[in-house]
Amino acid sequence: MYNLKEKELIFVFTGPDGSGRKTVSKLVGKSTLHMKGVISYTTRKQRPYEKEGEDYHYVSREEFQEAKARGEFLEDVEIHGNLYGIKEQDVKDTFEESGCIYLVLNPEGAEILKRLYGDKVIRFFVYADRDTVIARQEERGDASEVIDMHLAHYDEDMAYRDECEHVFENYKLDHIAFEVTNTIEHYFRLKLAEKAEAAEAAEKEKL
Repeated sequence: MYNLKEKELIFVFTGPDGSGRKTVSKLVGKSTLHMKGVISYTTRKQRPYEKEGEDYHYVSREEFQEAKARGEFLEDVEIHGNLYGIKEQDVKDTFEESGCIYLVLNPEGAEILKRLYGDKVIRFFVYADRDTVIARQEERGDASEVIDMHLAHYDEDMAYRDECEHVFENYKLDHIAFEVTNTIEHYFRLKLAEKAEAAEAAEKEKL
C-alpha cells in the first residue's frame, strides 16, 4: 500500500450517480484549484458521452482481473457485475506532481480509501434529489434500464452521506463549486499553518 506523506491529502467526491459529482470535481479540482485527478479503471462499457482517460480507463474483465492478481489496485469494487478500481501506481505518480489529489468514487470505493488512509482522505458527498438525478441522467442520454439500475441503490448511496466529512446539495453548479472550493482551501491553509509551526519548532530546537 502506498504510504502517504505528511503533506499529502486525497479529496474524494462521492454520492449517487447523476448527482454531478464528476462535474463538480473537474470544475473545482482541475479547473479552479489545479489539482491532479486519478482516473478509475472499469470493465463496464463506455457510454456515448464519455471519454477514455477522462471519465474512466475502459478495460476488459480479463485485463482488470490480471491487474488485480498482480496487486496493482489500491481499491476495487464490483457493482452490478462491473469492476471498478484505482491503481496504486497512478496514485503514487500523481502525488509526485501534486501534494493533493482528487478522485471520483462510488460510496463503496470511498469507504475503502477512508479505511486505508483515515484523516488523509476527505470525502465530499455530492447529491441531488431523486427527480433531479433522473432528469440529469435522461439529459445526458442514459438508457432507461441504466437509470433504473442507478436508482435501485439511490437510497443506499444517500445513506452514506452521514459518514462523509462534507455534504453538498448540487442544486446550482456555481454555488456548490464555490462552497467546495472554499472548503478545500481551508484544508490547504491548515497544512500551511502546520508547516509553519513545524518550521518554527525546528528553529527553536536549534537555539
